[in-house]
Amino acid sequence: MTTHLAKVRRRKAEPALARLRISLGCLLLAGLLTMCSKGPSPANPTGDLYLQLEATVGPAPLVLNTGTYPNGNGEQFSISAFKYYLSNVKLTRRDGTHYAVPDSYFLVDAAVGTSQHLVLPAVPTGEYTGLSFVVGVDSARNVAGAQTGALDPVHGMFWDWNSGYIFMRLEGTSSASATGRLLFAIMGFQKPYNALRTIAPAFGGATVTVSPDHQPEIHLSVDVQKMFTGPAPVRFAEVYDSEGGPSAVRVADNYAAGMFTLEHIHPN
Repeated sequence: MTTHLAKVRRRKAEPALARLRISLGCLLLAGLLTMCSKGPSPANPTGDLYLQLEATVGPAPLVLNTGTYPNGNGEQFSISAFKYYLSNVKLTRRDGTHYAVPDSYFLVDAAVGTSQHLVLPAVPTGEYTGLSFVVGVDSARNVAGAQTGALDPVHGMFWDWNSGYIFMRLEGTSSASATGRLLFAIMGFQKPYNALRTIAPAFGGATVTVSPDHQPEIHLSVDVQKMFTGPAPVRFAEVYDSEGGPSAVRVADNYAAGMFTLEHIHPN
């Protein structure tokens, strides 16, 4: 009798145990699927950071081949071409250390809208309180021979094997010039006429947060007028064709003093 009763109880319990096993199996499978869909967490997460460079001449937007602008000395001029190299980008972390963006060489051309929107890929996540970059191409790349990408001589920013790359180039016209034309080809990486300049626009206490799902955009104003105003003002009646040398150093000192300023940051 006892044996028969035990068998009956076991038969009644077996469906419940089976259902429990199925439920536990489903929960385990769901957990595994969830883990697989998320994928492993990266050991060193990164995100992209964007730089938007907005060219102006004083308070006015730069428009090539249209309109005239003052140079700060009352001399009017127009601009037909404006481009420059921005390289060796570094970001300052909150703790004061720096992250150097690898192989960061960009050619910014006012005639090519997409070139004014730079992408800094795979930046380590964190908070950054500053930015610096070089206007020009460092000495190592200047003597490295023909290169590709932004440094390809086909872009018209390579002078020769002795002078190397043109760091910033402006072409235009002005009635103050003896020839009616303007050409400023700022270049030279050797003393005494080294025109390489490192720029660090003030952030004014602002921070930039980079993460895999948080990709901010830094907007910088690039004031072309600052090439001719600052510590060494330039008059077109005196200097209108600069291809390296002391006049290039004057212009480089001017734009290092305030050409690039922070407009705003899109936190995104």
